[in-house]
Amino acid sequence: MGYREAVRWVYWVISTQLGFDIRRLVRSLRGVPAYCRDYRAFSRQYSGPMEWQPCLYDRYDEGGATRNEYFLQDLFVARWIHEENPVRHVDVGSRVDGFVAHVASFREIEVLDVRNITAKIPGVTFRQVDFTMTNPVAMETDGYCDSVSCLHAIEHFGLGRYGDSIDPQGYRRGIANLSGLLNKGGVLYLSTPVGRQRVIFNANWIFDPLTLIEVGREYGLRADSFHVIDGQEIVKVDLADREKFHFLASLDYRLGLFKFRKSPS
Repeated sequence: MGYREAVRWVYWVISTQLGFDIRRLVRSLRGVPAYCRDYRAFSRQYSGPMEWQPCLYDRYDEGGATRNEYFLQDLFVARWIHEENPVRHVDVGSRVDGFVAHVASFREIEVLDVRNITAKIPGVTFRQVDFTMTNPVAMETDGYCDSVSCLHAIEHFGLGRYGDSIDPQGYRRGIANLSGLLNKGGVLYLSTPVGRQRVIFNANWIFDPLTLIEVGREYGLRADSFHVIDGQEIVKVDLADREKFHFLASLDYRLGLFKFRKSPS
């Protein structure tokens, strides 16, 4: 691990796992002078009851988190589903406050997740399922639906991060079960980190993209298309371009978006 990677790793642990965001602290301190100035100006014009709740960071933040891969993948795949207009769409493990909310704004969606969701959300039906199990409770029979999404989730299967069962083959079981949910000809939308294949325990896998194409084929899923999120761009990759796939497998990290279709036979 190089110096920059080590700094990023330390920052990630401190901010996301210990709850202390150094960057937010610096921006908040930057906002103190402006807060004091604005408070004095407001107080000169207002004499009613008033309480204090400084929001120092917001002045220097953007109006929403649009510069991350979650935002791009959620919007991109939700538009795909809108265009396809499936009879029944099921999601497994994607962000409820991102992708699921996008889809629920225009159609009904069933959500399966190892973690519980207690909120009642319009347009969303929830069932708690551990998809690393061989026979999860949601799979009474094959061919449950004609459309499934699993965004930024398969890379966590089997690592225990979200209370799921420990299993080094968890992602394979997950893909098998995702395929089992689909009717013949049904579509699976799958996103996951791609690059040098390895486990970052207990955060996530990073996969060689060809690994997932091959595992999908084992369970009757044919890759229809593959895109990569690179910065603010979503780039389509020719499925026949093995040189490009080998290049992606040499990188540290990208987010891959796969569209699979279940074999009709």
